[in-house]
Amino acid sequence: MVNVFQFFKNIILSRKILCNLAKNDLKERYSGSVLGLAWAIVQPLFTICIMWFVFSFGFRSVPIDDIPFILWLSAGMIPWFFMSEAFIATANCVVEKSYLVKKVVFNITLLPIVKIVSLLFIHIFFIALLILMFGIYGYYPNAMYLQLAYYVVAAACFILALSYITSSIVVFSKDFGQLIGIVVQFLFWATPIFWNLTLIPAGYRWIFKLNPCWYVVNGYRDTLIYQKWFWQSPVETIIFWCITCLVGVVGIMLFKKLRPHFADVL
Repeated sequence: MVNVFQFFKNIILSRKILCNLAKNDLKERYSGSVLGLAWAIVQPLFTICIMWFVFSFGFRSVPIDDIPFILWLSAGMIPWFFMSEAFIATANCVVEKSYLVKKVVFNITLLPIVKIVSLLFIHIFFIALLILMFGIYGYYPNAMYLQLAYYVVAAACFILALSYITSSIVVFSKDFGQLIGIVVQFLFWATPIFWNLTLIPAGYRWIFKLNPCWYVVNGYRDTLIYQKWFWQSPVETIIFWCITCLVGVVGIMLFKKLRPHFADVL
């Protein structure tokens, strides 16, 4: 039986260690490069600009629901950048931090959280940039924007739940790590990020709504564009949290079962 309360209690007690490790992880990732941490901002911005140019001028995309396409696209791309990078980073966290795994005193269940927190630092900057973009186009912040915090937490919880499965398996199979990259690419196209779900026949939309990534991406758009609270979509919200809890329980149980063998393999 997974002790959920004990799990979160350990996180709270280790919050200082988590923040320090997250900061160090962020510095290590871009150490040695000329631009350093700026690469974490430049690459996503460059991707958004390319896609905006291609779809606005190449495919002549028109405003969606009377919203400029660049805003509609950015509201989906920015949460996707966070989730996609976190999926890959957390899957490799145990292998990457093998020197900590071999330390008996270190609680290695914190490793996926360290990755997520380090990526949250960057994601918060992009949320601020997103709000600024909307402001430039005349969509000014309101109380609804506070809901973004909920969707950030929702995304982090799902990524964390999944990470205990992926990071456990990657230790024993490098091929699985490569497979994760392919799955992330598939999710990018399967999630309505730069295309609208209304293009899918109504009878098949429920399949795409089972995707937790859709819930987060759509949540950002509901908050920034459609001014809709998350409790106004009770079915989607219940499905998301049921999937997240189920994946989390399976993940923590698998992680605990395989953890004693990590040091031997690494």
